[in-house]
Amino acid sequence: MNKLVHDNLAETRNNLVTEITLLGEAQFNYKPDTNTWSVAQVCHHLVLVEQATLKAIAWGLQESDSTLQERKKVHLLILDRTKKINAPKIVEPNVEPFEVQQIVDLLNDSRNKLVTFLSTIADSSLLAKKSVKHPALGDLHLDQWVEQIYLHEQRHIEQIKEIKLLVGATS
Repeated sequence: MNKLVHDNLAETRNNLVTEITLLGEAQFNYKPDTNTWSVAQVCHHLVLVEQATLKAIAWGLQESDSTLQERKKVHLLILDRTKKINAPKIVEPNVEPFEVQQIVDLLNDSRNKLVTFLSTIADSSLLAKKSVKHPALGDLHLDQWVEQIYLHEQRHIEQIKEIKLLVGATS
């Protein structure tokens, strides 16, 4: 994994943890309405996405080289919050309440597994040569699957800030 991607993953995760660590349990689990996730659910969704991404990359590495030539501008697709993206069932969060530390532990665990897995890839150039279909973004090179993790977190950090304003929480 290149240094820029590693740094973006770390910086974005640090920003996420900073946004949530001082929240009380009621604030963390507050749902503004029935169609909106709580901060806790947003974070659980991020854990599930990271876990699913690791599986997708592992699967994609076992496939033959991709014929996909075009690289999508995933940052434009993901960071545009005017376009709602419905989460696939597999990455929908639990409805039960969470504790902040419980989510921080899940976030740390999923990140450690991802970084460890990526460090075991003998030829990281394969990430730019192979692709897998992403449920919301279509065919993506595997290195773009890694990139979408921190972009997706950035998208949801903005959502978390909005929910915190509704609940009267500041960081």
